[in-house]
Amino acid sequence: MFDLAKQDIKYLPGVGPQRAKLLNDELQIFTYQDLLYTFPYKHIDRSRLYAVRELTTDMPYVQLKGRILSFETEGEGRKRRIVAHFTDGYGVVDLVWFNGLKYIISAYKVQTEYIVFGRPSAFNGRINIVHPDIEPADGLRLNTLGLRPYYTTTEKMKRKGVNSRTLENLTTALLQKIDFPIPETLPEYLVGELCLMSLDTALRTVHYPQKAEELKRAQYRLKFEELLYVQLGILRYAKERLKKYRGYVFSVVGDLFRTFYASRLPFELTAAQKRVIREIRHDMGSGRQMNRLLQGDVGSGKTLVALMSMLIALDNGFQACIVAPTEILAEQHYATFLKMLGDMPVRTELLTGTVKGRRRREVLEGLENGTVQILVGTHAVLEDNVVFRRLGMVVIDEQHRFGVAQRAKMWRKSIQPPHVLVMTATPIPRTLAMTVYGDLDVSVIDELPPGRKPVRTIHRFENKPAELYQLMQHEINAGRQVYVVYPLIKESEKIDIQNLEKGYEQLCRDFPHLRISRVHGKMKSIEKDEEMQRFVSGETQILVATTVIEVGVNVPNATVMVIENAERFGLAQLHQLRGRVGRGGDQSYCILVTKYQLAADTRKRMQIMTETNDGFEIAEADMKLRGPGDLEGTQQSGVAFDLKIADIVRDGQILQMARIIAERILEDDPHCAKIDNEILWKRLRQIQQKNVNWSSIS
Repeated sequence: MFDLAKQDIKYLPGVGPQRAKLLNDELQIFTYQDLLYTFPYKHIDRSRLYAVRELTTDMPYVQLKGRILSFETEGEGRKRRIVAHFTDGYGVVDLVWFNGLKYIISAYKVQTEYIVFGRPSAFNGRINIVHPDIEPADGLRLNTLGLRPYYTTTEKMKRKGVNSRTLENLTTALLQKIDFPIPETLPEYLVGELCLMSLDTALRTVHYPQKAEELKRAQYRLKFEELLYVQLGILRYAKERLKKYRGYVFSVVGDLFRTFYASRLPFELTAAQKRVIREIRHDMGSGRQMNRLLQGDVGSGKTLVALMSMLIALDNGFQACIVAPTEILAEQHYATFLKMLGDMPVRTELLTGTVKGRRRREVLEGLENGTVQILVGTHAVLEDNVVFRRLGMVVIDEQHRFGVAQRAKMWRKSIQPPHVLVMTATPIPRTLAMTVYGDLDVSVIDELPPGRKPVRTIHRFENKPAELYQLMQHEINAGRQVYVVYPLIKESEKIDIQNLEKGYEQLCRDFPHLRISRVHGKMKSIEKDEEMQRFVSGETQILVATTVIEVGVNVPNATVMVIENAERFGLAQLHQLRGRVGRGGDQSYCILVTKYQLAADTRKRMQIMTETNDGFEIAEADMKLRGPGDLEGTQQSGVAFDLKIADIVRDGQILQMARIIAERILEDDPHCAKIDNEILWKRLRQIQQKNVNWSSIS
């Protein structure tokens, strides 16, 4: 018996050094074990043959047996293609290739019997199969074929002749070579209690199942195991962190907090805000280091909660700091804090890349001697020359904009780790929060401040601008303001800026009596700030912008958000943009403008936006439509594991089960010392050596 994790993939028959390099680079397959854990993304039933006359365009995949009657070349240039006329003796279907034409003519012979496999489609009223799989008919054994695996491959692999079939053959060769039971990776008691397949059976079945029911059981076993180890890693780390890091004890709720609460609140706190402040106060007085994630939609009052929490740190003789991802957001926080604190004896300073010279020196001196009590800053705060006298609390706003290594620097600015409050206005579905932020305690502000009305969202097509202009004019006549946002995507940046400029010119023509600002990321900072300031002060009525305004600007007087080409935005981004309006007491509107022809998933996005304002519902829907890897920020937010088979969107129930079992195991075996669990802790160590575990940095 050999160790699969130590066997170099190049020694597997059919691989060799060149193919091994391709597998290393493209799919990170280095060992036999890596190949074994490269799972098929789908299986297709190859257990029956169809007749040509049965074919319809709504069939997913079919398998035919017959002969090629003739080849012909059609079309010119890029539309050139080879068409083979294929018959099973009762009907004829066209097989079509657009690529690899020389290879096709040399590889397949007329009047030779083949098995053809592919998806039927129609062109010019004829059924055809584009780029089918073809193999000699004499090798077919229908009763043993069952469900055929299909593996993900890259364009580079396909160009070098390595496709799904190649991986299938390599996996077959590997499983034949493993002529011993693959060692178990879960304790015997767990496999029995949960009626799981053995690991050996599950791994063999997931590649080559005979029946759909078998495949489901094999996938369940492998998904459960994968998620169990993720949860064990996160929960064990969280427990160790509690033991390892003592927190500063903030035992006093003093004059600053009381004065602010009694006389400086801009409005009555909501029940949700009160609940969250209680949770934060409890953490900071418990003697353990706080590591809390605060979620709440744009406009739910997170900044106020953060400021009140910082005042508790000040009341206990410590400094506090809030780090924002952009200068505009940092400046907004700074202005908000100054306004809210008024004449209270709290020295609050701003530190960004544009704070220079004498002003910067004064801020740095104040931090070092302790006279600066609250610092508002950007990445500039992370620089080594920024030294605090006694940093007790750090608030990180829009967590996903900061790389983990940058966040680690904040810990080193204090003798022992400060209390950390991580804020996000991007609602994170519970399953994702349990996995990505599994070691953080989560607080949610799930209600809007009093007097706020939900934003009305309307979907309009671009060929009917009259209704849109009517609504804009109505709101402007009532003394309110309007945002008009255009996409700015790097791949088509030039075109996007041209579209914005055209849109700006059109609005100037259609609203000649109004003053209009425009802002985009290609402008100089000073120009951008001037234009933005004109809108904030009410000097201009319409702001034409790209998504630079997604985070930052707070204009309670703006009541209309028009999003042009809304089909090019994801749900999370549309929701963030919508959050820019509805910040005052007036009814606000978000208008999603799209072209008329829309793909089904785009239409679904527009429908979700018009039906709900609930950020959590939107986040769940976004994750179902796009998958967790595409959600803004999850790739940078400390995901310390690489899921091979589980999907935290679709496998939410398995994740919950894994969480419950992981909690039970740790409760029963807190020191990871029980003989029954030896296999668990050994496997967890192996996984954590392979995956960099960033979760220790909040």
